[in-house]
Amino acid sequence: MSEEIRNVIIIGSGPAGLTAAIYAARANLKPLCVEGFSAGGLIPGGQLMFTTDVENYPGFPEKVTGQELMTRFRDQATHQGCEIITADVARVDFSQRPFRVWVEGEEAPRLARTVILATGAKAKYLGLPSEEALKNRGVSACAVCDGALYRNKDVAVVGGGDTAMEEASYLAGLCSSVALIHRRDEFRASKAMQQRVLSNPKIKVYYNTVVDEVLDVSQDEVTGVRIRNIHTGEAQTLPIAAFFLAIGHQPMNDLVVGQVELHDNGYVKTTPGSTKTSVPGVFAAGDVQDFTYRQAVTAAGSGCMAALEAERWLALEGGH
Repeated sequence: MSEEIRNVIIIGSGPAGLTAAIYAARANLKPLCVEGFSAGGLIPGGQLMFTTDVENYPGFPEKVTGQELMTRFRDQATHQGCEIITADVARVDFSQRPFRVWVEGEEAPRLARTVILATGAKAKYLGLPSEEALKNRGVSACAVCDGALYRNKDVAVVGGGDTAMEEASYLAGLCSSVALIHRRDEFRASKAMQQRVLSNPKIKVYYNTVVDEVLDVSQDEVTGVRIRNIHTGEAQTLPIAAFFLAIGHQPMNDLVVGQVELHDNGYVKTTPGSTKTSVPGVFAAGDVQDFTYRQAVTAAGSGCMAALEAERWLALEGGH
């Protein structure tokens, strides 16, 4: 197995990885996509597999489930000729060429002339059992993705940084009211973003407050949230239809720490306007390198870029 050198190995199978697979296959690069296996590793299909209704992906006016959308991505990739392995990548070695990619359960590494990293990022959650039980039933980590589902309803946002301010402001444009819950007595967000939130009459801020429970698991939908002031101990229940997390994301970078250059926040550093990493021949697409937009459509676009850049790199290097 280690004798064969692939033109490109794609690690990850969200919108970025599978779009890269489609473009690489159409360029006759015969790509291999290691899609993940979920149990603590990469999730086949990426974070969209946890999204019920997707209403903002172009071409689906009637909306589409995240699972169906990613199934279509995957079917298109295999139809174009991409080989897909349902497994996790154990480790990689980008210090020499060809690059080495060890797939779980295989002793010998897979060899590749180029690698596309599309491992994604995962939202940070509070860790409450009720929160976990109600994911995609009113608990969400993306207001842009799911906010429109709760138009003219009362919602809550947890967080204190710029992302929380953006999410609260966005939701205020759609929803009846927004409760912004923050565990400290001041925000980390920029002054301009804070002012935007504090001047919005539809947003009510709860400082020094933590969330004890999301209601109501027994009804299989969010009906409220139980909050508590950490100084006074006073508890209250806010009736809401949706609960949005805005406490940050964690890039899935474990494989490449020490292999490619990362930003201070852990995301893979790419050349601006490109998917090139610090290692020639290694490209990064989607949420593992994008901490600004984090949308399916932008991930897919960067997956296209990565495949085209890999193809051009191979042509210049004489590898294909």
